[in-house]
Amino acid sequence: MANRCLYNASFKLFLSSDKMKILGTLHDNYHGEALTTTNEAWKGEIELLQDVLQPWANEAGEIIFEYDIPRLSKRIDVVLLLRGIVFCLEFKVGQKEALQADVEQVMDYALDLKNFHRFSHDRIIVPILVPTNYKRRSTDFMPSAYDDDVYNPLVTGADMLQKLLTEVLNHAKTSEADTFDNWIISPYTPTPTIIEAARTLYESHSVEEITRHEADKVSTDKTIDYLLRIIDQSKRNAQKSICFVTGVPGAGKTLVGLDVAIKQTYRKENNSKEDGAVYLSGNGPLVAVLTEALARDNYQKNKNQGKRMSDSRREVSEFIQIIHRYRDNMLAKIKNPVENGVIEIDPEKAVRVKSAGYGEVEHVAIFDEAQRSWTHKRIANYLKRGGTYGNKLKVPNFPFSEAEFLIWSLDQREDWAVIICLVGGGQEINTGEAGITAWIEALNNRFQHWQVYISDKLTEPEYAEGKVNELLQKNSKVTFADSLHLAVNLRSFRAERLSSFIHSLLSFNDDAKVLYKEVVAKGYPIVLTRDMDKARKWLRSMARGTQQTGVLVSKEAARFKPLAVNILAPGDENAVHWFLEDKTDIRSSNYLEDAATEIQVQGLELDFACVLWDADMRYVDGQWEYFKFNGKNKWNSVANTPNGQEYKKYMLNAYRVLLTRARLGMIICVPNGNDRLTPEGFPEDPTRLPTAYNGTYEYLKSLGIEEIE
Repeated sequence: MANRCLYNASFKLFLSSDKMKILGTLHDNYHGEALTTTNEAWKGEIELLQDVLQPWANEAGEIIFEYDIPRLSKRIDVVLLLRGIVFCLEFKVGQKEALQADVEQVMDYALDLKNFHRFSHDRIIVPILVPTNYKRRSTDFMPSAYDDDVYNPLVTGADMLQKLLTEVLNHAKTSEADTFDNWIISPYTPTPTIIEAARTLYESHSVEEITRHEADKVSTDKTIDYLLRIIDQSKRNAQKSICFVTGVPGAGKTLVGLDVAIKQTYRKENNSKEDGAVYLSGNGPLVAVLTEALARDNYQKNKNQGKRMSDSRREVSEFIQIIHRYRDNMLAKIKNPVENGVIEIDPEKAVRVKSAGYGEVEHVAIFDEAQRSWTHKRIANYLKRGGTYGNKLKVPNFPFSEAEFLIWSLDQREDWAVIICLVGGGQEINTGEAGITAWIEALNNRFQHWQVYISDKLTEPEYAEGKVNELLQKNSKVTFADSLHLAVNLRSFRAERLSSFIHSLLSFNDDAKVLYKEVVAKGYPIVLTRDMDKARKWLRSMARGTQQTGVLVSKEAARFKPLAVNILAPGDENAVHWFLEDKTDIRSSNYLEDAATEIQVQGLELDFACVLWDADMRYVDGQWEYFKFNGKNKWNSVANTPNGQEYKKYMLNAYRVLLTRARLGMIICVPNGNDRLTPEGFPEDPTRLPTAYNGTYEYLKSLGIEEIE
């Protein structure tokens, strides 16, 4: 079961195998270059456990290295399944002391298994931290405060691990007859306990507060009610349905997705988790920021009751999850390699569960930013090489686009299912993002039994290049509904009028000047500068109280260092700090030192933003010209090849995203560049020539955008 872990075997096989062969299996399944420290840790763990487990060599035990907890992006060093007990072992090779953070880590693994791993729900779980050079061992065996058959974390050095395991088995009064069946391929299923905890969390919050949206409540309520009716109808008629929801930036798509997930999951008439919904996004920063914001608030409200921060995060993650983990969990169930272009479930790798069949536990899956799903080419290449790191599953000859595979995943349910796609127009920002076309083609070609409910605005040019009507004309299962478009009225003018203005600005439409005046007249300032110091000063003068400011750049921006701007480092944790820390923390966006890219801010918003416009996209003679920096000394023009044309679309959409992130006001900084010459008469900095910026500045100014002094 290398797709669920890096190595697993019976105790008997593990103890009789050559340690270097086991190490080789770990490396083969890792699909990445293991660090020297990782390699040494694995060798040490194998040698230690081949000694420690000798007393149980003839029992029906099982050992699992690097086990992936379903859909939670967490991996346990070693799991031992013995006499009905699940032992979670976290090794700290060479460490002499037991650190609190390490104890909490192994405890969290145990609680994640208890709460989300179906075949662990009714098992005793024992978390053990093993700092290998630690000279003591735990002697008190106590149930945790959660009253759920999870032991308080135990700590032991390597020398006393065998004795500790023996004492735990005696304390728990175990029997050799108590064995495990299919534990390693257990489905993901939240327990009633975690569902109730998450219910309490969300009952004490307003979803409007979570998303800090400006959407019109009448419009969002109409859309939410329509989606809930489709869910009810699909359940009643035992049918599969897919809904496409559109809306301009700021209209509340994320709000709608979360609200439907909450309302559907916690309906009083629902008698099981399977009637619930999961909110999924491929946007790692968005998921991380939403999860952390909710968890922090919940922790502050409940810390006097002994709740830990990790408990709050666990409750939030019950249905806000990253889409790749959902996808990977389904990939782990298929026959591999794929033959003849047909994806099939492998019954050796998956457990069939009641009406869910081989599908996931939820009937309803909500995919935010569905236009960012991957093309067939991108996901096939990704799976062919086994992902980019770690023990990603290699799947050669993968035949589907990501959209097609996600529909297939819900189609595995044997009763009913609903997919809700939240779609942003013109917001594909990465090469390999398929847009909405891939979803429609999948429905036309392979899933013709699905009912299709579609926003009547999905026919506009920014969706599927305006070809939605053409793509759907032969599909008899289509219903167009205006309720699936988040229309924003004048009470929420910002989202609608700003979006229209930015669209016209980027498209050179004649109404751009008029739209600019309308936006400004309604109290939304958009100003222009060529000086980053002035931009920072303007942002600080505009923000009041806890209002948030930040600097934004495109991911292709390259010459920002001369302006004392740093690009926010990759990683969801950095995005969390950037968005959520306050003005006392230098990691906060408010310090105006680290700039976030379109990748890090899509789906999220600031109160006031500075868009720093680099030389990657330039206005020249009535059109945009696109450039990529070579990393050394030159901007290269993007060619007019098919790949180049696709890349230009993504670059244009990047600026569309950046220019619609501010809720209350925005300043655009187009630098002057560097016009100084060396003593020999050459440009001092040929990568920042004024000609690379002046056209863009003059174009923006021609629209009437006010330049600040």
